Amino acid sequence: MGIIKTQSITGTILSYLGVILGFVTTALLFPSILSKAEIGLLRLLVSVSVLFAQFSGLGFNAVTLRNFPYFRNLSKNHHGFLKLSLLVNLAGFIIALMVFFAIKPWLINENAGKSALFVEYIYYLIPLIFFTTFFNALDSYYRAVYNAIKGALYKEVWQRIFIMFAVLLYYFAWIDFAQMVMLYVISISLPTLMLIWSIHKSGNLVFGDFRGFITKEMSKNIRSVAIYGIATSFSSVLILNIDVVMINKMLGLADTGIYSTTFYFGTLILIPSRSVIKIAVIVIADSWKSNDKAKIMEIYDKSNRILSAVGLLLFLGLMLNLDQIFDILKEDFEAGRMVIVFIGLANLIEMFTSVSQYIISNSSHYKVITWFLIFFAILLIITNLIFIPVYGLVGAAIASLIARFIYNLISWGFVYYKFGMQPFSWNYLILIGIGLIAFYLARLTPTFDWYIWEIITQSTIFTVLFTVMLYLSGFSADFNQTINGMLAKLHIKK
Repeated sequence: MGIIKTQSITGTILSYLGVILGFVTTALLFPSILSKAEIGLLRLLVSVSVLFAQFSGLGFNAVTLRNFPYFRNLSKNHHGFLKLSLLVNLAGFIIALMVFFAIKPWLINENAGKSALFVEYIYYLIPLIFFTTFFNALDSYYRAVYNAIKGALYKEVWQRIFIMFAVLLYYFAWIDFAQMVMLYVISISLPTLMLIWSIHKSGNLVFGDFRGFITKEMSKNIRSVAIYGIATSFSSVLILNIDVVMINKMLGLADTGIYSTTFYFGTLILIPSRSVIKIAVIVIADSWKSNDKAKIMEIYDKSNRILSAVGLLLFLGLMLNLDQIFDILKEDFEAGRMVIVFIGLANLIEMFTSVSQYIISNSSHYKVITWFLIFFAILLIITNLIFIPVYGLVGAAIASLIARFIYNLISWGFVYYKFGMQPFSWNYLILIGIGLIAFYLARLTPTFDWYIWEIITQSTIFTVLFTVMLYLSGFSADFNQTINGMLAKLHIKK
């Protein structure tokens, strides 16, 4: 758990630095400087390019996370694994490019009415698909050699700094909107180049010969993992982006802009899980290789406890400051109020189920998670088709909540049924009780005229109450150990 704990703490710090930058950009600059349609355009470009990029990876990122332990040997250039990964992703990008040009007339026809801006900037999808494809490949490889930090640094922090810089240039009228979009695309592309340089500096940018190492049996296994990986990764990204695509199609770019802005707040809950899961997945894969189920259960239990606690803290903190969020966003975005609530709740469920889906995807039953994700994607599309016409953009959030709850329940149930592993105990009721008590006590805070001061005061009181009660409950040994370490550095006795 040591490497998970160390990199998780660092990754979480980087993620929240990215959150601050993302908040300034998404919540303050975008709504103040760009129209709702322009915000929708930027979000749609990313969503569509990510969908293409996941397909162009040809499922090889799943191969990296599952099969790299068998290639790991730096003295032998990891038996050419990086070269194989890049060649597969290049082939996938070429195929994705052919598909893009084949369906481009349909994309233009579908968006000519409600989303004319998207048609105008459609060719920016090409560099976005290319750089997103290779960032995913390189980030997976870097994680496989136990460095989950640099990808987060470049994607969560530096990319957002670049985007903020581009938006500010537009705000001061030093560039026009077209040039701002170009800089936005460049900002998303730069982390890939930064990752290449970092891998080189770490000594892992090595290109051996994989042909003499891969046996027929290994080749068969890689093809099988990759085939299922295509469906898994595409379904995963479809799940994250289909709501934006469907809102754009059914409601238009303006509603897409409102949804993507308020959706951002709901996703803040997931931030801590990114760094934890990135490294936990690699350790789980290594543990399955040695069939060390005790180690997997240890990771499952400890990760689940800390992620559940942090997830509950963030969700209730978000609900505590919901009115103040819309003091920031102004009434133009009021239609997305319940989007924050439903997306936040959906992501809280995700945090409470921790790494169950990754235990499945790295086991001998890895094919099952593919079918689960396909079912999830289909369920999400169906529920979006049902709820968007009735509730508008809030309907997409309701659909996400329903689909995510069912998917995570199935994943948790499968791990419990197949491996006899499940992390929950009666202590989780204590955790929920701690959260509710801290929440209602924080709500007793006197109101202030300036909403920023109100956010700071309520959030501080809530966080302190929650943290103290969580520590005293002993719910998470890792959490208490971290607090004890901080107290020791401050020379404070427990």
